[in-house]
Amino acid sequence: QVQLVESGGGLVQAGGSLRLSCAASGNIFSINVMGWYRQAPGKQRELVAVIARGGGTNYADSVKGRFTISRDNAKNTVYLQMNSLKPEDTAVYYCTTGIVATTPIHWGQGTQVTVSS
Repeated sequence: QVQLVESGGGLVQAGGSLRLSCAASGNIFSINVMGWYRQAPGKQRELVAVIARGGGTNYADSVKGRFTISRDNAKNTVYLQMNSLKPEDTAVYYCTTGIVATTPIHWGQGTQVTVSS
């Protein structure tokens, strides 16, 4: 199995920044896509950003220009740099891995991001 451990969440004021990290371990040889989903209270889980092994990325429209996803394949780690945070970014953020971007297979436990106004 693949195990994912997120870190970097916390409380930040609007306009601030956070960087989330997710380290993958286990059977990680064939992982193609890594990404981040989020779920706000009362809302369905939504895609935030994904990155393929070769570096190609895709972002939700709501975070384009503010968030940057990156990965270090040697360290089996994916990052999400979140700048210009807004209260509507408040959610639990989940790290994911999979073969294709639209179908996550492995999920982390989630890390809380709270943005105050």
